[in-house]
Parts: sequence; structure tokens; C-alpha cells
Amino acid sequence: MTQSWINAAFYRGGSSKGVFFNAADLPETRDDIANIYLSVLGSPDPYGRQLNGMGGGLSSLSKAVMIGPSARADADVDYTFAQVAVDRPIVDWGANCGNLSSAVGPFAVDEGLVDAKDGEALVRIHQVNTSKIIHARFPVIDGKAETQGDFAIAGVAGTGAKIALDFLDPGGTVTNGLLPTGNVIDRIKISDGTEIEVSLIDATNPVVFVSASALGMTGAEGPDEIEARPGLMARLDEIRRLGGVLMGLGATPEAVGLSNPKVALVGAPARFQRLDKVEVEAGAYDVSIRMVSMERAHRAVTLTAAMCLGAACRIEGTIAQRLCRPNVWQEIRIGNPSGVLPVGADVSDRGGWNVKRTTAFRTARCLMRGTVSVPNLGRL
Repeated sequence: MTQSWINAAFYRGGSSKGVFFNAADLPETRDDIANIYLSVLGSPDPYGRQLNGMGGGLSSLSKAVMIGPSARADADVDYTFAQVAVDRPIVDWGANCGNLSSAVGPFAVDEGLVDAKDGEALVRIHQVNTSKIIHARFPVIDGKAETQGDFAIAGVAGTGAKIALDFLDPGGTVTNGLLPTGNVIDRIKISDGTEIEVSLIDATNPVVFVSASALGMTGAEGPDEIEARPGLMARLDEIRRLGGVLMGLGATPEAVGLSNPKVALVGAPARFQRLDKVEVEAGAYDVSIRMVSMERAHRAVTLTAAMCLGAACRIEGTIAQRLCRPNVWQEIRIGNPSGVLPVGADVSDRGGWNVKRTTAFRTARCLMRGTVSVPNLGRL
């Protein structure tokens, strides 16, 4: 037999999709697990479509999740995320996916890893990649996670049951702190000699924020326009890698991984057209983001980057705070190519900036549950 079959579920979580596994069904070593993930998603694919697997040819559709019981007293389950490259045999364990975090609680309940009574469930999630705790709250009916509801999120057709996510103490996920360099503004010099101001923030995931205007953009552009601008993607990747060195994520730019840090263009509110051709007025949101993930312009925004931006908007002097609409005291509305995403950030300055929690709301749905083909497990 040339292939085996393993239990799996295919979930949409927020504006991402991924294949979910119970940790008990996977091998013990990460190398063996990585081989399974590459096969399941269909990577590497030089055509960039992942037709021979369950991936969708985009970073937001090429993801895998492993969930099992947690030994921590403050958590119910351990959640390990993997970003799978589309065109290369790379499985990156260095980041979290905030969108897929929304499906972890429902998976845990439906899989029987967590007992939940009807009503609002609370699942305490240990995010293994970042060693942080996430609290997920969502409705349960007849012992299963409810999917039907009237809550809508940008970039996803239809509505679903609202899932509240609180990322507790999210500063310093994979770096030494919320401000890895200790500065709200750093300056980096790129290869053409230009000096660029950046804000290096690590809240839920590390992000290199740069003003869109510094690169001749407005922050209202769509992903296709960003990728088509001559030299822009290469310049953004150079900025990302140089920022990663400053954040301690690599000794050299070449040593900085693909998944972290992200790099994002930030702009003041301006009218733009969503991917579904609907116009969004400047007054409908507070700050814009256009980000790059796994060397592609994201068609929405990762939830972790959105929450990192929300935290950055409340830290005085950052690029994000300069460009965010002033006097925003409640949720920060973030304009992205798919629409507007509201996030909350509880930030204080008491002898140093600190983020108590970031909050966002998502929906999730199990799209398939059964078995998926993998390389013959007997040969692993």
C-alpha cells in the first residue's frame, strides 16, 4: 500500500482554512508530522495551486493544526499551528494563526477533548508556538459547537455563530517582548541606501509596520496592485528580513524565516474598494493595513497581525498610532482588502508598555470530517 489514511477535519476558521488533526493520531516527531502536512496540503507545487492536496495555493489556505490535551493547569488543550509553504517543502512552526485559533475550541468540543454543556463554552487554549494562552467563547447546542448564527466577518460569505477570542498577555510571543528593540520607532537602511522608519511590535505575532507613504503607496491598494508594483514585493521582503534581524529572529536577513515576522503597510483612512467591489468610505474605519504573508500580498489580514496593529495603535509614537484616527477609545476598526475588522486591545503604560489582552470576534465551521490520505505511515 503506497498511502495510509488518518483521521482529520477540514475547518474554516475566520478568513483561513486548514486541516485539523487530533495529536493522538499523528506521529511523535515533527519531521514525520511535517511530511504528513506537506502531502496532505499538496506541497511543494511549482504551479502554485496545490492541486494534489487540500491546500488552495495561498498562505491563508495552506495550514495545518494539531490539537491535544494540555498538561498546563491554565489550559484545556494544546494547539500547535503549522504554516505550509505552497511552492517549497517548508513547514514553518514559528508562528500562530489567529484566524484558525477560532476553530480550535469548536474542534476540541466536537472531538471530545473538552466536555461542554449547552450554552456558552469556554475553552482555554495553550498556543504552543507562542507559549501564550487564548480564551475562546462560543455557543454549544446538544454538546456540539454551534455554527449557525447571524454574525458576519469581512472576507467570508454568509454568517455564523460568534466566537470571542481573548489573547492573554500577548506581548513577546517569539521575541524578547512587546517592543523587541525597546523602541517605538527604528530606522533600517535597505540595499539602495534608503532609510525607512519601522515600528517593530510583537503582540500575538511579530510584525514590521511601515508607513505606506514611505514606499509611495496610500495603504488603500488591493493585493494585486501591490504585487504588480515593480520592485515593491522585493523591497517589502528586504524590510521584513532586516526588521527580523533587529527583532532577534535571525542573525542575518537570510536566516529570518518565511512566516515571522510579517511585514505590513499602514495608512490613514481613505476610501477603497473591497475585493467584492464594494466601496468602503474613509469614515468606516480607523487605520488601514496591507500585509505580506509567506511572500504574497494577503487578501485580507491575518487576525494576529490585526490584533498586533490594534495594540500598536495604542502605543504612543508608533507608526500605527500616528496614522490611526485620533481619539479611538473602544474597538479599533482596521481596513483591509476584504473589508473592516474590529479588534480590541487593552494597553497600558506603567513604567513600560504592556498589553493585558487583545480581543477579536470570528466565526468558524467544520467543512469536512473523515480521513485524509497521507504517505504510508509504516514507512515514516
